[in-house]
Amino acid sequence: MSSNPIPQSSGGGGRGAGSSDGLFRKPRDPSMAPRHYRTPRSLPDVCPKEPTGEGRGLCDGPSVVADQHRWTVYNSKVNLPAALNDPRLTKRESDFFTKTWGLDFTETDVMPSFYLPNITREHFSSYLQETAQREKIHERCKNVCQSKDDLAVPTITNNHDKARAELDQVPKIFMKPEFVLNDPATFNAVLPWSHFSVAAGKNSRDVASSRLLQEKLSHYLDVVEVSIARQISLRSEAFFHAMSSQHELQDRLRETADSVAKLRARTSAIDRVMCRGPLRALRDALTRNNCAKLHNKLKLMAAVHQTQPTVQLLLSTSEFVGALELIATTKEVLQQELQGIHSFRHLGSQLCEMERLIDKMMVADFSTYAQSDLNRPFEEDIQVMEKVTKQPAASGKDRLQSLVFGLLRQRKLDFLDIYSDEMIRAAKTVVRQCVEKSVSQISEIDADTVKFHEQMRLMTFHQWFDLLLDIFEHFILFLKRIKATLSVIRNVVLEVLDSSQRSRIADVTPATNHSQEDEEDSGVHHSGEAELAYLTHEGLFISDALNEAEARSSVPAQARAQARTEACGSDSASATTESSSSREHNYNTTSSLPAGGAAALSEDVMPSDLELGRVANNVQELLYTASDVCHDRCVKVLMTRAKDGSLERLSSAEFVCLSQAVESFVQDTEQECVRRSMSLRGALQSQANRFVQRFHEERKTKLSLLLDNERWKQAEVPVEFQDLVDSIADGRISLPERRHKVSEDRKPSEFLCVDGQKYAVVGTVLLLIRMFLEYCQCVNDIPSITTDILTRLTDLLKHFNSRSCQLVLGAGALQVVGLKTITTRNLALASRCLQLVVLYIPVIRAHFETRLQPKQYSILRHFDHITKDYNDHIAEISAKLVAIMDSMFEKALSKYEVKAPMPSACLRNVCKQMAKMHEAIYELLPEEQTQMLFLRINARFNLHLRRQLARLGVSNDGGPQNGLVMVDVAFYSENVQALRSLECLDLNMPEIWEQKR
Repeated sequence: MSSNPIPQSSGGGGRGAGSSDGLFRKPRDPSMAPRHYRTPRSLPDVCPKEPTGEGRGLCDGPSVVADQHRWTVYNSKVNLPAALNDPRLTKRESDFFTKTWGLDFTETDVMPSFYLPNITREHFSSYLQETAQREKIHERCKNVCQSKDDLAVPTITNNHDKARAELDQVPKIFMKPEFVLNDPATFNAVLPWSHFSVAAGKNSRDVASSRLLQEKLSHYLDVVEVSIARQISLRSEAFFHAMSSQHELQDRLRETADSVAKLRARTSAIDRVMCRGPLRALRDALTRNNCAKLHNKLKLMAAVHQTQPTVQLLLSTSEFVGALELIATTKEVLQQELQGIHSFRHLGSQLCEMERLIDKMMVADFSTYAQSDLNRPFEEDIQVMEKVTKQPAASGKDRLQSLVFGLLRQRKLDFLDIYSDEMIRAAKTVVRQCVEKSVSQISEIDADTVKFHEQMRLMTFHQWFDLLLDIFEHFILFLKRIKATLSVIRNVVLEVLDSSQRSRIADVTPATNHSQEDEEDSGVHHSGEAELAYLTHEGLFISDALNEAEARSSVPAQARAQARTEACGSDSASATTESSSSREHNYNTTSSLPAGGAAALSEDVMPSDLELGRVANNVQELLYTASDVCHDRCVKVLMTRAKDGSLERLSSAEFVCLSQAVESFVQDTEQECVRRSMSLRGALQSQANRFVQRFHEERKTKLSLLLDNERWKQAEVPVEFQDLVDSIADGRISLPERRHKVSEDRKPSEFLCVDGQKYAVVGTVLLLIRMFLEYCQCVNDIPSITTDILTRLTDLLKHFNSRSCQLVLGAGALQVVGLKTITTRNLALASRCLQLVVLYIPVIRAHFETRLQPKQYSILRHFDHITKDYNDHIAEISAKLVAIMDSMFEKALSKYEVKAPMPSACLRNVCKQMAKMHEAIYELLPEEQTQMLFLRINARFNLHLRRQLARLGVSNDGGPQNGLVMVDVAFYSENVQALRSLECLDLNMPEIWEQKR
């Protein structure tokens, strides 16, 4: 089923053009419909199974290019009911939905929407009431009034229509613009000779036809003539008016011609009497002015002609700036004042060639100056070179300023790159000279046969260290010289920048003055013209009046012209007698230019403020580069020495000296260059890391060897170790100075006293204490390796803990050292050594914490982990001691019998083992730990005795067996409490009896 679009009215909104009632008026004829209505067309079917004859299928999507103005299926507004009720289908499909969606799909009643109201006629009642009256009036008028097509034509246009009807009788061919009888087709159409007989004789029929044709043509002619006459009669008044206007116009033209002739005669007389003489006087004055200009031009040409010799003279004295200023001034004059002079046609190219030559000379001279300044001996105290090789009488500072100003003027802004390259070469030369000087003082090294880099490796550390200090000293002097030279260059750049800004500000005032002078000149000129007209009217001689007015009006202008001419003359004179001072020449040539010339010259020649500011920044960056270059050369020296690993084998004191020297040099360069170069510090840090690695590996290997050879027996404590511990207690976490002689009165002691407590230790622990003090001392000397040292120290402590656990608890000492067994004394001694290390871990942590940044505090958590590991290890040793006694109790009490004699042999054996245990650990462990250990041992004894009594069936009933047991218990308690420090130990013996439930 196809649908037709509803046409919409244009502009009227669907209302009639002449109706005022606002009602919709449907056009009566399709031809009267608005032109912009789209032609109704049928829409394609939405069901693809029944083609409707359309050219495109639904599967084809719309093309944005081809179908942008065409109707497509996507514009369709056809709904599903319309598709299902398509009348074009011969048979309606009853299984339209079920064949696709299955038999479960059934038609159901669609519930009315809750969002759409039920529309009734009452909704339109208000509208019908409003339009009812206008509808009645419309119907009445439609019946009474005729349509516009039926109205009678007014009588005024009747004649016009009648004439048009008569003209319509004339064939259209006569009215065409291309009507020509020479054309055969036109001729045959007007005179159809084919109707006439071509025979020799003429019959009556042919004569009648020709007469009829002649009458028809005559009728056409009469119709046209009548129409023309009618048109002429209608416009007769206009024709007569045009004729009368033509005569009047001719009379006015005649009067105008007479007036023009009189005016020409009068003007000719005025020209002959009053104008020819004054014009001749003006011509003579102009000729005189031209001669004066020619004379000045010739003087200017003579001055320009002397430019080349003057430039040669300035170049012979190396006055590059003066020569460049003279060339620029001459080029300016050639372009403005002497443009087109044939004799100077090659001078411009010659000046450009000379300018390029001066550029090369300045670059070469600057390079020579840089070489001489950077490679002069360091014995000179002056920072800026005073004398120049080519000119002994010239000041080095002035020479440098002149060169920099000339290079800036020529926009050679890359001259700093030349200085940078010379600076790098000079830095290499400084190192080579220092090495050669040091090698010459060492007889063991032959400089002719040994390569340069090998010479530094063959030196001893002290010789190489003296060489490094000498290089540092020379580089500090080197940087001071560079800083002084760059300071001069920077001052020149800033001076040029300041003068450029001041000249730009000063240009505002002359421009204002010139505008005021021009206004005054124009006022005088106007007053002179007015006075000239007045004098002429009075009858005086025109030449006298002109001279007098011209004299009064041209006084200021002549004064300014004379001043400019004198300035140009002084320029030509000064060009030939140029002084050697570039500053004075610059001022003279600038002042000799015409008004505004100096500013234009400076703006065109000198770099812009942005470029000058960039050059000033590059000067500062070059100083930073100098610092980096010096540091890089020092890194080369450092890496050359470290190539064979000699720096890694330095002692702590030697490496500390090296680190302090490097840090001092870095601080000196930072002070000079206000730049923190990191290359040398980075190289030192790399060497420090290697030093720390080697330092740690040596001590870790030493500790491993000590542990592998340790027999875990109590060692005597030398005096120096006791002093070392005492210094730690006093807050000095560092190695004491070595003493050559030890007091004979002080002898080694059996225990190490720390804070009033005695620690029985092995020799390995004493050396371990010295080792971690060496780590702390290394941190004091080299703060940059704090984190690395801390990591290594924690690794050392972990290694001691793990290795000691393997050797003692793991019984590794039986195979490594050859011990027969791990005794309780060995265990107690190991526990006490671990407790001593745990005691010093907080001290070490506090020492490192003061040297770390707050953001690095997280690394301190390693000490907490190590402390936990040590405490766990100590607890395992205590558990091992208890386990030893526990196994003995289990073995001994399993054979216990309650029978005389008392005390039993089993209890005697137990008390003997308890005494041995106490004897082994009493001197090693403090009383508190001994008491805690025996409490745990006693608890295991009570447990095993209770189990044995329960197995034997002995209870606390006061019987004979109970009495025998109580005798053994009293014997056990008496023996245990007889041991030292265990007198007050609560053995809690009632635990041996099982509680009744």
